[in-house]
Amino acid sequence: MELTGQIVDIAGRRIFPGRVTFEAGVIRRIEPDSSVEETSVILPGFVDSHVHVESSLLIPSQYARLAVRNGVVASVSDPHEIANVCGVDGVRFMIEDGKRTPLKFAFGAPSCVPATAFETAGATLGVSEVESLLDLPEVHYLAEMMNWPGVLSRDSEVMEKIRAALLRGKPVDGHAPGLTGEDIRRYALCGIDTDHECFTLEEALGKLTHGMKILIREGSAAKNFDALWPLLKSHPAQVMFCTDDAHPDYLLTGQINRQVARAIRNGIDPFDVLTAAIINPARHYGLSIGFLQVGHPADMIVVDALDQMNVSESWIDGVCVFKNGAVLFNSPPPEPINSFNCREVTSEELSVPITGTKIRAIRVIPGQLVTEEEIVSISGAQFTSQPELLKLVVKNRYQEAPVAIGAVTNFGLKHGAIASSVGHDSHNITAVGVSDEAIARAINLIVQRRGGLSLVGDGYEAILPLPYGGLMSGEDAFEVARQYAELDRLAKEELGSHLPAPFMTLSFLALLVIPNLKLSDRGLFDGRSFQFVPLFLE
Repeated sequence: MELTGQIVDIAGRRIFPGRVTFEAGVIRRIEPDSSVEETSVILPGFVDSHVHVESSLLIPSQYARLAVRNGVVASVSDPHEIANVCGVDGVRFMIEDGKRTPLKFAFGAPSCVPATAFETAGATLGVSEVESLLDLPEVHYLAEMMNWPGVLSRDSEVMEKIRAALLRGKPVDGHAPGLTGEDIRRYALCGIDTDHECFTLEEALGKLTHGMKILIREGSAAKNFDALWPLLKSHPAQVMFCTDDAHPDYLLTGQINRQVARAIRNGIDPFDVLTAAIINPARHYGLSIGFLQVGHPADMIVVDALDQMNVSESWIDGVCVFKNGAVLFNSPPPEPINSFNCREVTSEELSVPITGTKIRAIRVIPGQLVTEEEIVSISGAQFTSQPELLKLVVKNRYQEAPVAIGAVTNFGLKHGAIASSVGHDSHNITAVGVSDEAIARAINLIVQRRGGLSLVGDGYEAILPLPYGGLMSGEDAFEVARQYAELDRLAKEELGSHLPAPFMTLSFLALLVIPNLKLSDRGLFDGRSFQFVPLFLE
């Protein structure tokens, strides 16, 4: 077979008209040809260097259908979310489902399940479980080491997991938001060599000095491209691109191709940008993808222009998987895997007496996973939602226990409630709303379906069921994207949230390993001091 167009040779740092000939999945010839008139550009396919497939709300076989539309041919995927729900069985489910697609999945062995000792998860992965996963050929690395306090204190179990990966020649991903100075030096010294949590250029530069590679993240909730893109000019060999957490509607509009085009439009050398998007992650994680070289796998994409990156064709191992708007593969969903064991709640269970004159609230920062602590004056006998101070609830979904109550500002709901069984990292049910009745109803919709995203408005309700671990749907990717987009629209237009991604933001309000203040099923947690703190203050 043959493709003709403007060929991008990243290694030779040149673009020329020519022909790419391939057979049996391998590139046989690349020939310059000045007679080629096509203006379309042929280049190697992209790598998403850090993604939680579960955050797309899709099982891997459906996620792949959106990824190839964006020119992604390989995905470095951390199955941390399903592991927190279903343990090793969940990781193996992701691996097997991924094999049913042409997309090249490189899975990681989750390092922190549960993420902390301050929340209830559905499983525990100790050293022996991590070692068993690292021995699988489909597992390319130890996934993000979120327990940075354990690394700094040289916790024995944490160090054994890191050592297990290094002994097998597999890299260790980092997760160290805000860590600087001596702390990041000691963190990197253990063999941890990437970080995708930088939200300032200064933080990223500090980590680069200790040999770490920086992943520029642009997902549904966390958007760090604007702060970090100058790294592509100063440190192109130490940079990669990732989405981390991206909902399906976001993936419909772009992925790594979106970041690449923006970087090129910002004046970064296209070959440096493409090196970061393709070469760096492939080499770091040992991926068997092609770089558009003779003898390499025929992993290629066709785009309109480098500074636009609208993908018209994607090829993996010489097979066309996407062309002119159509994804050319699909498979029926497998049997669901899940862990859900809780009953419905009543609005009375959500009541909490006020025991102080002030309340400690989580202040949302749009476009960021980090939050702020805000102290708000409060009065009355019972804490109820107010226009600028909403009640936040986390319900344990693995066993019966009292709900945890918190407060959140800058979320923006004016009516109703939303809830989600996607609640990083342990994935208990998280809900926010303007009344206890609406919050309870949103939670109960999820309990009834054993997982999902729900919304309750004035006289109406809706749910997107997520039967796979309470995290993912096995339905058609484009239909799930449509349903999610409708829930997102309702949360903004009908319920009043001003956030770019209300459901994604909600899911991270229980993420204890991101500072500053979060809520787990066991209570309000300060990510700076790594301890529980009281909701009310005198």
